[in-house]
Amino acid sequence: MSTQKRLFLLDAYALIFRGYYAFIKNPRINSKGMDTSAIMGFMNSLMDVIKREKPDHLAVAFDKGGSDLRNELFPEYKANRDATPEAIKIAVPYIQALLNAMHIPIIEVAGFEADDLIGTIAKQAEKENYKVFMVTPDKDFAQLVSENIFMYKPARMGNGIEIWGIPEVLAKFEIERPEQVIDFLGMMGDAADNIPGLPGVGEKTAKKFLAQYGSMENLLDNTHELKGAIKVKIEANKELGLLSKRLATILLDCPVTFNEDDYELSTPDVEKTDELFNELEFRRMAEQFDAIFRKPSSTLSEGEGAAQNEDRLYKKPQPKNDDQFDLFSATTAGQDSEVAHQSFYSTLENTEHSYQIVQGDLGIKLLLQNLQKQTSVCFDTETTGLDALHAELVGISFSWEKGKGYYVPFPESQEEAQVLAAKFMPFFENSEIEKIGQNLKYDLKILANYNITVAGKLFDTMIAHYLINPDMRHNMDILAETYLKYSPKSIEALIGKKGKNQKTMRDVAIEEVKEYAAEDADVTFQLKELFAVELEKTGTQKLFDEIEIPLVPVLAAMETEGINLDVTFLKNMSVDMQKDIDIFEQKIYETAGETFNLASPKQLGDILFDKLKIGGPKQKKTKTGQYATGEEVLSYLANDNEIVRDILEWRQMVKLQSTYIDALPTQVDAKSGRIHTDYMQTVAATGRLSSNNPNLQNIPVRTERGRLIRKAFVPRDENYKLVSADYSQIELRVIAALSGEENMIAAFKNNEDIHKSTAAKVFNVPLEEVTKEQRSHAKTVNFGIIYGVSAFGLSNQTNLSRSESAELIEAYYKSYPQLKSYISDQVDFARDNGFVQTILGRRRYLKDINSQNAIVRGGAERNAVNAPIQGSAADIIKIAMINIHNKLKTENWKSKMLLQVHDELVFDVHNDELDKIQPMIKHEMENAFKLDVPLVVDLGMGENWLEAH
Repeated sequence: MSTQKRLFLLDAYALIFRGYYAFIKNPRINSKGMDTSAIMGFMNSLMDVIKREKPDHLAVAFDKGGSDLRNELFPEYKANRDATPEAIKIAVPYIQALLNAMHIPIIEVAGFEADDLIGTIAKQAEKENYKVFMVTPDKDFAQLVSENIFMYKPARMGNGIEIWGIPEVLAKFEIERPEQVIDFLGMMGDAADNIPGLPGVGEKTAKKFLAQYGSMENLLDNTHELKGAIKVKIEANKELGLLSKRLATILLDCPVTFNEDDYELSTPDVEKTDELFNELEFRRMAEQFDAIFRKPSSTLSEGEGAAQNEDRLYKKPQPKNDDQFDLFSATTAGQDSEVAHQSFYSTLENTEHSYQIVQGDLGIKLLLQNLQKQTSVCFDTETTGLDALHAELVGISFSWEKGKGYYVPFPESQEEAQVLAAKFMPFFENSEIEKIGQNLKYDLKILANYNITVAGKLFDTMIAHYLINPDMRHNMDILAETYLKYSPKSIEALIGKKGKNQKTMRDVAIEEVKEYAAEDADVTFQLKELFAVELEKTGTQKLFDEIEIPLVPVLAAMETEGINLDVTFLKNMSVDMQKDIDIFEQKIYETAGETFNLASPKQLGDILFDKLKIGGPKQKKTKTGQYATGEEVLSYLANDNEIVRDILEWRQMVKLQSTYIDALPTQVDAKSGRIHTDYMQTVAATGRLSSNNPNLQNIPVRTERGRLIRKAFVPRDENYKLVSADYSQIELRVIAALSGEENMIAAFKNNEDIHKSTAAKVFNVPLEEVTKEQRSHAKTVNFGIIYGVSAFGLSNQTNLSRSESAELIEAYYKSYPQLKSYISDQVDFARDNGFVQTILGRRRYLKDINSQNAIVRGGAERNAVNAPIQGSAADIIKIAMINIHNKLKTENWKSKMLLQVHDELVFDVHNDELDKIQPMIKHEMENAFKLDVPLVVDLGMGENWLEAH
């Protein structure tokens, strides 16, 4: 008896959009600045189907120009859809090229939608005894499900795949036959496709009607049985209901024919797919593709040269009968026993290299002599863990020539390790030798544990690449594969995946560690050679040399120092917070008239919008069909509803308690008794530093409870005080200087209250007559302008109407005419050059600045204005940090710089130095960079951070 064949039909655009939005918060940008998220998302779905399901036959359906029939029936069909994002427009030709190279048929007919093409093919294949799987997240396809036709919903967001047969469809829609899905969609409509549906009929009502009447037509024939407003609405819109059902019906008679031979999965053209993956920089996918589609040849003998090796890497799999390639059958026992799978990129295994272990007094002596002769050396530390405060050295690798590396293993005894480390001091402390590394801050902290200070010029490849291409990822594997076409050995290959069974480097054979460690140094050295040229090309060399690299030792020192935490204060605060949380919970339950899970968005939505009817009948819903209860939704309703205000307050307290009050004490280091945050230079595209483990930059300061958390940060001991130094309105001062806006510059030079001064101008009143409310509105506009505030946005942030907000913005630009010109000039510059830059040349690339999608383009235009301002402010405080750190170090101050939080620096200041240090900090910060506007720093001092701020 023959096995039933299976056909998989993919809904291209549904999978492309889904893939694009899956990466929306962290888009995949390659080294050319191209957003490849949509291609990556679609190909992940395709490859997952092929690997998981091993289909016999497969094809992909695309829309082409929409549905002629539906547009004729209803011109507004799909009219409310946003313009297609640029990344998706770019993606489609690449996806189709990949499908062509894989010999996967593309089904596309002008005037027909993919749904209709899939429906037609599915029914044809079913008649030829195929099992058909429609690969799509779109619920509309459920109407086609039968004994042999299934919906196949790909895995998403941690959830596995879902396959809907008849039982699943019937249960999901609460119907008796899959065809009733058409009636369901017709009754409730579809906002995504702009299918109107029957007015007043939602999901619950549609299910109720179907249970009672079975179809749209039967419902419309029996409207006399209905009552009230719903009867009136449905009777008045019978034609609309029938039209909606027709619009929701997938066509089964499109001009396409299922061709069994064409749809059979066959040998891909691997040269073409390799070429496309290479261009897109899809490293992992290329390897995954190789693993599925290539049959590797037997290992070549050493004598068979590079040309044959190259041929082996790109050899096509041999077809099995009539070009059908058996992707999945296991190799026969004994066959291809010496098969060696080759990576898509060069690797240790196929690249000539010379890496040596250096041990013993003579070996170390010769290595040191060699090191001291070099002008530039790459080094990399191998350690027992990622926490630099506690990790121990396992070894250090060195490289100063491509393909060559040296690895020095360190003994487990820390006394002996200290002795060996001391031998390398002459090299590390030689200021004439440039030191290269990837994420050097970590290495500097490790070496500091062994009393080694690294001197001389530094070159950090991670930071260099961050300046060259800020939107791309910067880890070494990505950089090596992108720029060197080389795939380094992964750490997991040595020590295993994260978890209790993961080993440390000490558990790995020294020969393996040598290969891994020396490779890191070798690869990083090669990257440096490339990036040194690129820094010049992108005009970021000065920024690299004068700010980002000198900042590395500053941040290393701050992270090592840490800050003292009053754990008892936080534990008491947690007890008090829990009492407040309980009070608010009870109050919310009383107003709601029942208890429920406040942390459940579904239960909360049902209470607020179904039971209490807050905000009217048309409340926003999520894709899963439950009510949206995010902060932006509830904030809009808070003014008029006390329960909503209470819920927002409760949420804020719960978040403060879990994220900071209870979490911070667990992050106190057992060895130092202090909190040690990590500062990351290569995350924010604007140039701002990021803080992590814990994030001290996100502690809320706008609420009283949030501010109180700062009280837990205290000086080292009774001999110290905390001092806070904060730039006053630095972003406004920067925009005044960059725009050359004389009225604003004059206000700052005269030391006026800028918000009051702005209010006087825009409301046309004398300075002394400005009201508190007018000043508040002016302040909102002042800061909003930086972020491209609109009349709509301003009216949401104030009690002004939209028309009043528009008038205020217009008056603002009349008061500050140069500011409007500057904003326009910035956008024009971005359009012409594809980037904007800060006062020190930091670039923000804006790939969407010329997008045809107004929403996407608007975001890029706001960034064109905001990035130079926020980035310039970030550059200025970095200069101040470098200068202050150098003074504290060279002048042997007891006081230390501890934290940077956006525009603020926090110091542990010895009581003996209080009077001297404050003028020094103020001077260095205010003179870090000369603008046409004076920089002003506010200083505070106290027994805790709150007092000091």
